[in-house]
Amino acid sequence: MDVARSRFRLGDDHVVVLFSLATGETPPDEMAPARSELRERGLLNQADELSHLLFPLLQTLISPVVAVSLESAGRQGKLHHGMFIGEDHVVTHEAWPGEAESEYACVEPSMLLWALADMVNLRRTAPAPSPNDVRATVVETTVGTLDAGLSALETMPRTASGHEEREHIRNALAAGGPLDGQTLSTCTDMIAELRSSWRMTAVWQRRPGEPDSVAARAFAVWDCGPLGYWHRESPEEPVEAGQVGPNTPLKLSRVPAARVWELITETLPSAEGARTAVSYV
Repeated sequence: MDVARSRFRLGDDHVVVLFSLATGETPPDEMAPARSELRERGLLNQADELSHLLFPLLQTLISPVVAVSLESAGRQGKLHHGMFIGEDHVVTHEAWPGEAESEYACVEPSMLLWALADMVNLRRTAPAPSPNDVRATVVETTVGTLDAGLSALETMPRTASGHEEREHIRNALAAGGPLDGQTLSTCTDMIAELRSSWRMTAVWQRRPGEPDSVAARAFAVWDCGPLGYWHRESPEEPVEAGQVGPNTPLKLSRVPAARVWELITETLPSAEGARTAVSYV
């Protein structure tokens, strides 16, 4: 833990133990190692009493007003980040490639939009397409075709040259489905430059205490580095399991960083949608 900045590195098992104890439940027996680690770090005493340093974090995790999930995929695998917005506090959790623990931190509520933008590494430096740039600014294909290109990227060794990588991706896309010359070239460049693809989902209850009143908003973006940001307009989020297949139409549109910021803002509930979230932004 980092007391000065209210930060804690916790694995899933640690969170299960803390959540159980905070809600008056007995942690599962298989969580005994995590329980011991929490005692060693001073977050639990021998009587399993919680450190007072954890109260803002656990209070927010137990009773969030809004829960934000961020699923990110890139060359280092998949990561899951998120944010819990409570009545009095805002808590973020961020994963690290190859690590089992995530960093949980309390952030200033008025800075929550900046915290979400930082999670996706939003930068204004992505250049807008120039008038002489012949690359397409809209890519339309199928999910299966794009998956073929992404799979080709995953199979390339790190020692491959940029030219070899692009040729491999291009061949996979061409075999995966119909793409015209310019769109094929743009799609090849996008995958070769892909830093991460991510989707952000916000969930809240329109009427607290009524499970049927749960609402959700979501959107998905590709961060293609020097080629900028691409909003996945189709299939439109939120997408549920089983809704998308290889033949599902896919549309990606290039957008400026300012539009990504707007999408993050629009994903959070309005004043009518939640009790307190709007007062933070």
